Amino acid sequence: MRTITLEEHFTTPMFLAGPGRKRQQRAEQAGGRLAQVFAKLADVGDGRLAEMDAAGIDMQVLSLTSPGTEQSEAAEALALTREANDFLAAVVQRHPQRFAGLAVLPTAAPDKAAQELEHMVRRQKFVGAVIHGHNCGRYLDNKFFWPILESAEALNAPIYLHPTPPPQAVIDVSYGGFAPAVTEAFAAAGWGWHIETAVHIVRIILGGVFDAFPKLQFVIGHLGEALPFMLPRLDSMGTAVTKLKNPISFYLRNNVHYTISGFNFPAAFLDLLLEVGVARIMFSADHPYASMAAARAFLEQIPVSAADRERIAHGNAEKLFGL
Repeated sequence: MRTITLEEHFTTPMFLAGPGRKRQQRAEQAGGRLAQVFAKLADVGDGRLAEMDAAGIDMQVLSLTSPGTEQSEAAEALALTREANDFLAAVVQRHPQRFAGLAVLPTAAPDKAAQELEHMVRRQKFVGAVIHGHNCGRYLDNKFFWPILESAEALNAPIYLHPTPPPQAVIDVSYGGFAPAVTEAFAAAGWGWHIETAVHIVRIILGGVFDAFPKLQFVIGHLGEALPFMLPRLDSMGTAVTKLKNPISFYLRNNVHYTISGFNFPAAFLDLLLEVGVARIMFSADHPYASMAAARAFLEQIPVSAADRERIAHGNAEKLFGL
């Protein structure tokens, strides 16, 4: 069974000197597993390939790690984009059967971002783009960003919306009042990353993005960032209120795809499966933040038919990304 994973990360020297600097310094100070994660982020060669082979992973679709370019001003974002996409293009060219690329975009400069996406898809054969959440507090429902969305739809290029921490004002109000380590964990991997991404997707829907760009496709990870559990409730905001063409659930079932990406949780998987169906679920490991071997073992254990397991393992990704 071929396996394709879709939320797999890398880093570059310029990124580590810029947006990734604080995270790298924290990793160096902490040592242990966190330091190993940053070492693995930088490895897109023999070490990663050997680990993929050992875990039974045939292909990774690679994307720049969080926080991407989204918390950078336009000039820095443009420089980061150029370095990261050139770096990734070289990686894919060296191992085209093992790696594919999601383009980094300078979201702070939407027209430039749209041009970059077209260049990377048409010239470098990248399969889509990654956007790491809000851009300094602005979300993709803001029409400022719609040149990116228009380009993605025209190119048939899915956008992977990756988590990022909420804006600082939200962290202060909703996640503050605890010891700094607790607030940091609460606002990030413990809760905030995922709820922030869910809110972003709902904003995209409520902002009319999919009515304007009906063929546009987004991908989110972590078994839907808690959205499947709330999906029926979201329809309490009916079309009379939202003024959308369809109920919110329609867009979550027709314009959004979902990956596993480290959430090897059987009950949450079943909820996602029941709400959106097998055709919208794709395999992922979230390397190097989570274990490829654990992800592969989970894939074998999910309670689906052999044919549906194949769809989740590779078939759905092949169809969506043209792999």
